[in-house]
Amino acid sequence: MFRRALNCAAVPALAALAAAYGVSPVQGQEIPQAPGHRLVSSYEGAPAVAVPLPGQAPPQHPYLAPNGRSGMHSDAAGSATVPWSGPLGRNPEVTSERIAALGGECATATFDAGGRIVTVCGTFAGFRVKLLDPATLATLAEYRLPQRSSTVEAITSLDFSKIFKDTSGGAYFYLDDQDRAVLADSRQHVLRLAHTQRADGRWQFEVVDDWDLTSQVPHDCVSWTNLWPSGTCDPVTSVMPDWDGRIWWVTRQGRVGTVDPGSGRIRSVRLPGEEIQNSFAVAEDGVSLVTDHALYSFRATADGTPQVQWRQTYDRGTGTKPGSVNQGSGTTPDLFGDGYVAITDNADDRMNVLVHRRGTDVPADRRLVCKVPVFRPGASTTDNSLISWGNSVIVENNYGYENPTGLLLGKSVVGGLTRIDVRPDGSGCDTVWESDVRSPSTVPKLSAGNGLLYVYEKQPNAWGIDAWYLTAVDFRTGERRWRRLTGTGPLYDNNWAPITLGPDGTAYVGVFNGIVAVRDHS
Repeated sequence: MFRRALNCAAVPALAALAAAYGVSPVQGQEIPQAPGHRLVSSYEGAPAVAVPLPGQAPPQHPYLAPNGRSGMHSDAAGSATVPWSGPLGRNPEVTSERIAALGGECATATFDAGGRIVTVCGTFAGFRVKLLDPATLATLAEYRLPQRSSTVEAITSLDFSKIFKDTSGGAYFYLDDQDRAVLADSRQHVLRLAHTQRADGRWQFEVVDDWDLTSQVPHDCVSWTNLWPSGTCDPVTSVMPDWDGRIWWVTRQGRVGTVDPGSGRIRSVRLPGEEIQNSFAVAEDGVSLVTDHALYSFRATADGTPQVQWRQTYDRGTGTKPGSVNQGSGTTPDLFGDGYVAITDNADDRMNVLVHRRGTDVPADRRLVCKVPVFRPGASTTDNSLISWGNSVIVENNYGYENPTGLLLGKSVVGGLTRIDVRPDGSGCDTVWESDVRSPSTVPKLSAGNGLLYVYEKQPNAWGIDAWYLTAVDFRTGERRWRRLTGTGPLYDNNWAPITLGPDGTAYVGVFNGIVAVRDHS
């Protein structure tokens, strides 16, 4: 999963740093650089030659925008792979857009039929759905969402960790087959927003559907008018459509539900004692989601009620690791290969990549294909989804990353990337390569069009310079091909936001103060 993107309200240290770097409320400016950007390399490596990957892309979901354009994980299967080429590293240029005085991170980026960016950006005042020009990053239209209860709690209690462990409020959204953004806001409403161009040429967002989940989801949440609630608040984490067009939704406290867009009928079930902080993946054979206890496959009954097809527990460890939001898997399930689904566990010593068979007729003792330990003992976890193509999955190590303040003054994480392949006969899995690239918290993206995997890298720096790079890694070998400096300082920390590869070949990165674009320059 991407996890925790848009958790970018202020913490005191970042507020002080932002002031030091001259951040003002004025929009339409680039994100300020921290001192030291002239003392580090701006580009390393050499341009790559595009070598497209053979194989079949995940099936196109009938109710989503085309693969690569529809959501954080690129498609319904959660592959984090796009069919076109990203930048090859030919004299790459960097531009950025500062969204707010503090915060402003634009995490999930989707693309409408005209190539415009539809995104949700987190600010201190609340989330904003934005329409951005893909070339200039200028805001074309904006719709303001209500402030999350975690932000109010953080301000009133001075406990800003509440924000960094909140994945709700619209961070996970998708673009549907009619270019409409569908999300769940902090009021436990599912919204469908269309963007249209007016006669005068200006763009606007319009709420075309609003489904109220509060009849089935506890909603006594902290707000500025309800500072001391006596009831329960259960934030909605994510939404996705199934192959029949129902909109599925999940909550932090283990509720799984559906909305019938035609009738407005809402149905839900509860998984008692289980927490859902990830998004989920969808295929024709059902909905795959992971809680902090188990991996599930669901289908809907005739009236839309979610029904468990199968459940598989995993090793959830004995506690929450640094770099994880809860005691459980940090991954959105990946549906890939010949009927496989992959997640990671939370085992204490070394995290494992788990690959399962998805079929409903698979005996319980044959469901697990492989369990592969990854990264060094005592320092392995991930809070981001896996990347998949064919029978391959790639996992990133996020151990040690908590929030932007943890990597100040040249610090980094232990890092690492590993590629694992399922054997052609399904008899197990093998580790293909391991890389020491340090990508603290991003959702990487793979380009099937050129064979490069893109990560957001930060290496330790003895001079205390916090330098952030877009880095291209060869999918076949794990070799770092090139990297381009995007900026220095905590305002360029991606803070769990993904890399997104646009259909024009640009790589976009949501960062703490807005959004960055890296594109080849001829």
